[in-house]
Amino acid sequence: MKEEHSRSLLELLVKVSREVATALDLRTVLQRVLYACIQYVGGERGSVVVMDDLGKPVDATIVYGKHFHDHTTQQLRDTVERGLAGWVVQNRKAALVPDTSKDERWLRRADDAAEKTGPKSAICVPLMARERFVGVLTLVHSVPNTFNEEHLELVQAISDQASVAVLNARLYTETQRTARIMSALAEGAAAINSSLEMQDVLRRILNQTMQALQVETVALALIDPATRELVVKAAAGSNSGGIPGFRIPAGQGLTGKVVAQKHGIILSSISQESGINEADRLNGLEMRALAIAPIQSHGKVIGVLEAVNPIAGSFDPDAMVVMTGLGNIAGSTIENSQLFEQLQHAHRHYRELFEDSVDPILITDWEGRIFEVNRGAVEVSGYSSAELHAMSIEQLHEVNWAKAGLNFEMLKNGNTCGYESSLLRKDGGMVSIEVYARRVEFNNSEAIQWIMRDITSRKDLDALRDDMISMIFHDLRSPLGNIVSSLEMMSALLPQDETLNSMLNIAKNSTGRIHRLVNSLLDINRLEAGQKIVDQNSIDPVALVREAIRDVEPSVAARQQILTNRATSVLPLVWVDVDMIYRVLINLLENAIKFTPVGRRIDIGAQTAPDGMFVNFWVRDNGPGIPLSEQERIFEKFTRLRGKNKPGGLGVGLAFCRLAVNGHGGKIWIESEVDKGATFWVALPVATRKATGTLKRQTGRLTFKPDKDQPTDETKKDG
Repeated sequence: MKEEHSRSLLELLVKVSREVATALDLRTVLQRVLYACIQYVGGERGSVVVMDDLGKPVDATIVYGKHFHDHTTQQLRDTVERGLAGWVVQNRKAALVPDTSKDERWLRRADDAAEKTGPKSAICVPLMARERFVGVLTLVHSVPNTFNEEHLELVQAISDQASVAVLNARLYTETQRTARIMSALAEGAAAINSSLEMQDVLRRILNQTMQALQVETVALALIDPATRELVVKAAAGSNSGGIPGFRIPAGQGLTGKVVAQKHGIILSSISQESGINEADRLNGLEMRALAIAPIQSHGKVIGVLEAVNPIAGSFDPDAMVVMTGLGNIAGSTIENSQLFEQLQHAHRHYRELFEDSVDPILITDWEGRIFEVNRGAVEVSGYSSAELHAMSIEQLHEVNWAKAGLNFEMLKNGNTCGYESSLLRKDGGMVSIEVYARRVEFNNSEAIQWIMRDITSRKDLDALRDDMISMIFHDLRSPLGNIVSSLEMMSALLPQDETLNSMLNIAKNSTGRIHRLVNSLLDINRLEAGQKIVDQNSIDPVALVREAIRDVEPSVAARQQILTNRATSVLPLVWVDVDMIYRVLINLLENAIKFTPVGRRIDIGAQTAPDGMFVNFWVRDNGPGIPLSEQERIFEKFTRLRGKNKPGGLGVGLAFCRLAVNGHGGKIWIESEVDKGATFWVALPVATRKATGTLKRQTGRLTFKPDKDQPTDETKKDG
């Protein structure tokens, strides 16, 4: 009898195995397993819940007699979490419930009431395949105590036989699902990435979303960087005409939640209780179901993708996976498109600047061959664009190889060079130019950009200034000397009268200032020409400061200013041209007087430098200060600070100071803050030889007269 039972069970299992093994569709396999249990074990209804490797329900089916019920996964989730199936899942063993009304493991529902379905008998067994938990099978009979241990053993045997088929069907379904998703995303990526034009990109994203999800309407919104609002940039499908431009305030509605949490939301059925508000309705669009996915780029949400009203009535289980994938693809493509638009804009802007520049601009390769020119180059050179393209940069102007480097090595190293040259026009004429050359990226390759500024007007102005200075030297110096001599004679011949002496002093001071200016202009020309300073002596710096103060005292008194001499200590002698450095100090003091308000303080001083090799002179004012950007420029010839209430001048005083100090091997610099005054520093070298003598004052000049017994260079040589 036992052998016959075993033979019957074996035949049954073989039959069940054949039935379930001939199908790969998961739902079909589940239905056949339930049919086999009801047919061979008994029972009125059954259910199977399939679990993934993480224990999460992924599919389920319920059979009542011969009728199957779809969309039951959510319905059975509660049972898996809290009911008899949940107990089997947690304990990994079968359960026999003779009377469900007497077993706490049974999840009681409303239809379990006595007046409805009442108590039942149930069997629940785990589906195990290759030591993997696949799911749970439940068989129910409406009459209590119908099932016994023999039935439990039979159901367990059938489930053991069918578990491998269920696992294979689940894996096959997952593979098919993954293939569908990958196919949809691959097709979407290929279509979306085939363009970089923004409007075309947006249109392709919407088309791929509609095609993949089969929905009535899709919309794409991007975050406005300024307001953080979501702005609908494009929409497609039914009633989408009024959606573009619709703005969703930052953080509001379901879209705000998607942006904040960085994951999508699906509403399978929209009702008044679904939590959707006007911000989500896309300008009043009628909605039955809604899916929203974030558009991300480099881990940052830049917008959202919305799909509305599936044509089939509900969203496919893979809808969010597909939408999220499309959103990620769209994010990268949109960002690339934005960068492409910015690049195009920058290129257009560069072309406009290139073409509209009044300065000639040329682009050459590293051989010097010209391959791009602007209108300015054509107009200034007189050559046509085609003629310039056939030339090299050396044919157009003389390259300063000392600045550019042999074979443009300096430019290849990333340096910028500038120099003055002459541009050879087609008609044989020459144009004075200032050249700026640097390495640039042009049309995806390295090149040299040449900017040539026409400085003809500046050269003409320099020539005019040189003529004026020459006139001052030759035509003003001689009569000025006569005036100085005459004033000296008048001072000696006229009777001692306070009024006359006052007038003579005013005349002497004025002619002295003119004399110093003329000498400074002459020195500028000499020093710029490279002439060395030869008339140098060992001079006491304190005496130099004292003599400079004497000459500016009338101006200080006239402006009711306070000039304080801080050079009172014993200092090393300096090796200088007395008159030249005297004029440097006078220039710095006169500048301080000019820029310091009436009644304010001016200081002058001198001190030994920390290294003992120099004496540092300084003049501090209480004027408006000098901006850092101007502190180097003001030492240039014919340059002065401009602005409201700024004193005028020829702009040669500080230029002379720098040339004179540098000619002595010294240094001049500024320390200043705007509205906090300025301090001019002059460092002059300490004398290495000693000499004795006196400082002699003349109108506009200070000279050094050595003592009679002081040996000269010649007597030293003879001795």
